[in-house]
Amino acid sequence: MNVADLKQMELSDIQAKVKALEEDVFRVRFQHATSQLQDSSQLKKTRRELARAKTVLREKQLGK
Repeated sequence: MNVADLKQMELSDIQAKVKALEEDVFRVRFQHATSQLQDSSQLKKTRRELARAKTVLREKQLGK
């Protein structure tokens, strides 16, 4: 999901997306720690997507 899509979402939808991404990061980190993760770059991708969503969420909260 890119930034433009996130900016079009409602505040509650972005909050739900952030919560889901936090769970995904936990799941991917757990898989990486137990050597079950096939694509090691998935952790980096998931963390960056979470950061993007949190940034857009904060911008919306501040009213920018």
